[in-house]
Amino acid sequence: MPHTLASLVNHTALKLTVLAGEERLDVPVRWAHASELIDPVPYMEGGELLLITALKLDAEDPEATRRYVRRVAEAGVVGLGFAVGVNYEDVPEPLVAAAREQELPLLGVPRRTPFIAISKAVSAAVAADQYRAVTAGFEAQRELTRAALSAEGPAELLARLAAHLDGWAALYDASGAVVAAAPDWAARRAARLAEDVARLRERPAPASSVVSDAEGDDRVELQSLGTGRRARGVLAVGTGAPLGTAERYAVHSAVALLTLTTERSRALQDAEQRLGAAVLKMLLAGEPDHARAVAGRLYGGLLDAPFRMVVAEALAGEESGGPAGSTSAGTARGAAGTSRGTGGPSGGTAGTSRGTAHTRTTGVGGPLDALADAMDSAAARTGEAVLAVPDGGRLIVLVTDGGAAADACASYAAQAEARAGAQARTRGRAGRSEPGGGEGLAVGLSAPTGPAAAAHAYRQAEQALSVARRRGRVLVEHEDVAAGSVLPLLADDAVRAFADGLLRALREHDATGRGDLVASLRAWLARHGQWDAAAADLGVHRHTLRYRMRRVEEILGRSLDDADVRMELWLALKATSSNASAAQPRGEE
Repeated sequence: MPHTLASLVNHTALKLTVLAGEERLDVPVRWAHASELIDPVPYMEGGELLLITALKLDAEDPEATRRYVRRVAEAGVVGLGFAVGVNYEDVPEPLVAAAREQELPLLGVPRRTPFIAISKAVSAAVAADQYRAVTAGFEAQRELTRAALSAEGPAELLARLAAHLDGWAALYDASGAVVAAAPDWAARRAARLAEDVARLRERPAPASSVVSDAEGDDRVELQSLGTGRRARGVLAVGTGAPLGTAERYAVHSAVALLTLTTERSRALQDAEQRLGAAVLKMLLAGEPDHARAVAGRLYGGLLDAPFRMVVAEALAGEESGGPAGSTSAGTARGAAGTSRGTGGPSGGTAGTSRGTAHTRTTGVGGPLDALADAMDSAAARTGEAVLAVPDGGRLIVLVTDGGAAADACASYAAQAEARAGAQARTRGRAGRSEPGGGEGLAVGLSAPTGPAAAAHAYRQAEQALSVARRRGRVLVEHEDVAAGSVLPLLADDAVRAFADGLLRALREHDATGRGDLVASLRAWLARHGQWDAAAADLGVHRHTLRYRMRRVEEILGRSLDDADVRMELWLALKATSSNASAAQPRGEE
């Protein structure tokens, strides 16, 4: 325990007497310092026992003594030691009165006790206290190491750390979710720190912060885990007071041990990257048996149950990885383009993900990283396997159908769209300012499938991804594409430009007031070329309608007898309609 004024008073060799401040002798003493300056405060740090002989201080002047004692007390000096029999035969009464007024301990130092003896006693006590703290820290390190190597792993480590700190401890994964806490009630306390943890995860590791909230009466310290640019997790510890030296050693040891448990060796990670890339390439090449043999126990469980293929893409301008990230995003289109002919990605930059670690796919804080963290952490909590392969600006993931990773993907997409909607409302915009859903990310999800149909699932996911980009959504499932209408697929600038060009001549004709050819064409196509029904819809004679359709053919230079021409015109009308569902003909007398 720290050295106090009481321990100095009880030191038999020093023979100190207490003249004032008896009730505050339990205050710790950081150092003992002798000074005869009238104002020693600029040279004080706080926590010192100040030793004086009043060589320059008029200790019998009540006002001067009061000012002196008040100033040193306000500076954090914990006590005064006055040398008796040097400049004054006894301790002056004004000094005693001033010390009592400030409730500052005043110790009488006999002439035979040199100040150096007091300084040595304090120094020895400080050194002994530091030695005890270091010894306790090393013992805590050994205890935490044994806990980390036990079957319970991080959970047991947190329990030992919480006991050592006489507080609580919690571990967050890379997505910011609480994965373990000790004692059990600490999980609720830790959950309230989600925003603070998120802010810390945005800073390069290692990083730390001290936080508190209105509902907590403890001091919480957050420490990031990891050796890379992004935190692999966060350790939170809560105590009733600031950490001492021994407690600080214990926390640092826990950070090192937890970092080792969350960071795998680079060689092992590279090996898993190559293995995952090979498994995916075999699946997309139609070799499920070979893929299963290569997957082994690492990914074999994933291939034994129905899985879904996820294809995620960071949209242009959202990568935060700097020039390198931009290059990979730019070349991804070429890699994906050459691979689509064979039903899969190039796999040139492949990586894998399983358990509590995954391969980084973008720059720091990129949307693909955040999505991968969410799926990876959810899978780790349930023990399911996840196979992820980054391909340039894309991330391709195999997840168990109905599993935790698939649910995490859907949840992340829903939250991203909600945040994007809230931001759009805040800015006062009715729609999005850029293609894709929230936070520069689009995701396509295939239908459940098995290893034999992996290539088909990849095409489904790509189709769903394309629809997600067109519709401004974060996530689109292939079942939604197959069950929905083709009309939403026409909401594309290129399609609208084609439609406007195809119908421009007809609209220019109508603008002169010489007939309503566009409405007539829409009515005739809607009635599948039935003259009487279409003419009735328009309120004109059928001969008038026949004349108008001949004018359409003359202006466009295309025959309406051609089914392809009729299809293109109908889709053009739908694409340029302000409301596709309300595209009904207008009557004309």
